[in-house]
Amino acid sequence: MAKATTIKIRLVSEEGTGYFYVTKKNSRTMTEKLSMRKYDPKAKKHVLFKEAKIK
Repeated sequence: MAKATTIKIRLVSEEGTGYFYVTKKNSRTMTEKLSMRKYDPKAKKHVLFKEAKIK
């Protein structure tokens, strides 16, 4: 059985609120850690979210 190309990851808020998004990424084409600005409803503003493993 072949390895899956897409893996599920968590995008955790850098603001420290504990809010996170779950998304998929292609592990073969995007080898670096993913980070993007998204809306954090607990902080009520757009903040930086960084990739973390799903536990």
